[in-house]
Amino acid sequence: MSSAIRYFHRGQLHEIKDVGTTRTVLQHLREDRHCTGTKEGCAEGDCGACTVVVGELKGDDVELKTVNACIQFLPALDGKALFTVEDLKQPGPAQPAPTPPDLHHTDRLHPVQQAMVECHGSQCGFCTPGFVMSLWSLYLKHEQDGRAPERGEIDDALSGNLCRCTGYRPIIDAARRMQELPKVAFDRTALKQALQAIQREECFSYTHAGRSFHAPRTLEQLVALRTQHPHATLLSGATDVGLWVTKQLRDLGDIIHVNRVRELARIVERDGMLEIGAAVSLDDAYRAACRHYPQALQQLWQRFASLPIRNAGTLGGNIANGSPIGDSAPWMIALGSEVVLHGATGRRVLPLDAFYLDYQKKDLRPDELVEAVRIPLPREGLAFRTYKLAKRFDQDISAVCAAFALTLDGGTIREARIAFGGMAATSRRAPQAEAALQGRTWDEAAAQDAAAKLAQDYAPLTDMRASSAYRMKAAQNLLRRFWLETRPADPLPAGAVHVFAA
Repeated sequence: MSSAIRYFHRGQLHEIKDVGTTRTVLQHLREDRHCTGTKEGCAEGDCGACTVVVGELKGDDVELKTVNACIQFLPALDGKALFTVEDLKQPGPAQPAPTPPDLHHTDRLHPVQQAMVECHGSQCGFCTPGFVMSLWSLYLKHEQDGRAPERGEIDDALSGNLCRCTGYRPIIDAARRMQELPKVAFDRTALKQALQAIQREECFSYTHAGRSFHAPRTLEQLVALRTQHPHATLLSGATDVGLWVTKQLRDLGDIIHVNRVRELARIVERDGMLEIGAAVSLDDAYRAACRHYPQALQQLWQRFASLPIRNAGTLGGNIANGSPIGDSAPWMIALGSEVVLHGATGRRVLPLDAFYLDYQKKDLRPDELVEAVRIPLPREGLAFRTYKLAKRFDQDISAVCAAFALTLDGGTIREARIAFGGMAATSRRAPQAEAALQGRTWDEAAAQDAAAKLAQDYAPLTDMRASSAYRMKAAQNLLRRFWLETRPADPLPAGAVHVFAA
């Protein structure tokens, strides 16, 4: 039986029954709700003109996060709240514009909007609603702790918003100014109560024009649905699958949405492993991993796509996708991580480097899905780093992503694991380079020998991001950088050298 999609927007509950299963939130807003403040720029989650904030229950709290409306499917909003730039309008009668203009004379703008006006953060205005929503999310975050955001937090919050006019400085000024204006409180208690009233314990199923959208609540329901619909598209954060619709115009058929499965939302530590469920967002997953590997992963976390993409996408989805230029697989392979698969016959666990067989081919049966990933916790003698090379710092796909993990006994290498993304049809290890290090003293000669062996491990492609020769030279240079940062005597501080693709 098909249920209606239920969500809150602008203080009202909306029940939707007559839209396609892959209708995007952006299309629904602009064409069905006539809320045209949210814009379409790229339709692939890059430009941020469509940024909205989604609220959902997380335990006893409400989580509010920015996402890209252009690649989010409307049925995934069931049980949630949607906030757009129209929600920021403050109560009170319109006031005539004073003469001469007084930028403080208004009771209709939210402090975020007022700050954008005062700091001249908008020119053509097309991207402005997206920036405003990203800043509003940051405003709400600091509403609770009462402090002003630091520059790094501002940059991260705005990493998914592109502007061709202002050069960003006035927008960054507005991010600081908004905290100085009279506060506008957000009623989280009322939102929590509203969301509690529309939560479902049962599996949510929605059907339109012969296509179904299922959102199970338990792992048992998920496995049963996967068995019943082996050809259905598994949907997580839609940061990749959404583009199949908006850019490739593909018919996804039936859809099984995994993000509401309780068992897949867990992060636990056991048996020397950090286990992250397949429905945990990329941002939460990297936050958990960075607690154990801050030196190696902090910058990669910041540079992994944009905050709205990390809010929506999942680590499990990133691993299941198996892209050769994905940034998560190399460092997880280097650490010796495992993937937990679940199917009709039960679970099985594979080393992550054995999961990838060839380009877009994985050791995954039709009835199976990724349940979790297991990342080894730090061990004594581990030297670990990961590096991303791209044409720009923020929100760019890697030309080369490298990860190195050495287990050292004194100055001797007891185990070497090296993995690269962007160098082959899959993210994979470098066996020749690893063999060149095994049992050696970790010195410059060993690093040079291993770097030379990379030419036997990989034959990278030339594409729009980098040439084959560049990729090979960059990979070898990154191994040398790893040596400089981990050499026993006088190591170079991590992050002291910033390298970008030409």
